[in-house]
Amino acid sequence: MGNYLNPGSTMFWGSLRSQIYIDKSGLIRQMNTLLYTEQRYVCVSRPRRFGKSMAANMLAAYYDKENDTKELFAGLKISKDTSFDENINKYDVIKINMQEFLSATQSMDDMLKLLQKRILADLRNKYPEFVTEENLVFVMQDVFAKTNSPFIILIDEWDCLFREYEQDRDAQKKYLDFLRFWLKDKEYIALAYMTGILPIKKYGSHSALNMFMEYSMTDPGNLAEFFGFTEEEVRGLCDEYNMSFEEVNAWYDGYRLVSHSKFGEMVHSIYNPKSVVEAMLRHKFGTYWNQTETYEALKV
Repeated sequence: MGNYLNPGSTMFWGSLRSQIYIDKSGLIRQMNTLLYTEQRYVCVSRPRRFGKSMAANMLAAYYDKENDTKELFAGLKISKDTSFDENINKYDVIKINMQEFLSATQSMDDMLKLLQKRILADLRNKYPEFVTEENLVFVMQDVFAKTNSPFIILIDEWDCLFREYEQDRDAQKKYLDFLRFWLKDKEYIALAYMTGILPIKKYGSHSALNMFMEYSMTDPGNLAEFFGFTEEEVRGLCDEYNMSFEEVNAWYDGYRLVSHSKFGEMVHSIYNPKSVVEAMLRHKFGTYWNQTETYEALKV
């Protein structure tokens, strides 16, 4: 188990132990249907505190081949799905938070060098016989060629750079070019999954990441119910914590996310988890989420 390669299940275990945990493991079933397909590039854009990091931790715990996590998922919805046994603990997972590398460096060049250095260190520990150079892409190609074991890539806060280097087009281009070279059309990738706050299409002028299918607030696709709490889930919490659903609805009101499929249009009422959890645990309504820095930035 490394820092970035097969990081384990500790973070997801912490979510399961929390006072309030809502089962979103159905997301895993959706990801299982995308493995090895042309649609294996996924980008989920949501504001902060909508469960993006928890979902990434859950996916890491499920796919990580160096950990036996069947017991961790026992009783969750995914454990009853036919794809559960087929894919659990079957992949090398690389999970990174881009904000960590951005905060630790002073330039885009330094950030990309540090990112490759740290991931290569983990790969070298596990596959010392295959890591013979310092280029991350070529090393992963070599590992895949020798082991025939593809990777799951999970990138949290992929878009943090665009907030830090908002006016630096050269830095943005270097970053997008790196992601394209690392991820696009690589047979060593079974799934590339990214999360961020801002829509990926905002940076479409470079077309570097046009292989990603985006699941946003305005176009959530079939992932709408997995980020944020649904009305049914909020009603259940209100019953458990003896809180008025009508008041929760008046305070937090939800977001209307509309998804489309061959079966027609579906409207989802989605509530911000931060606000609902705080209200339940404090037994008091308040403006919990919209006092965060992210909300203020998005509001402008």
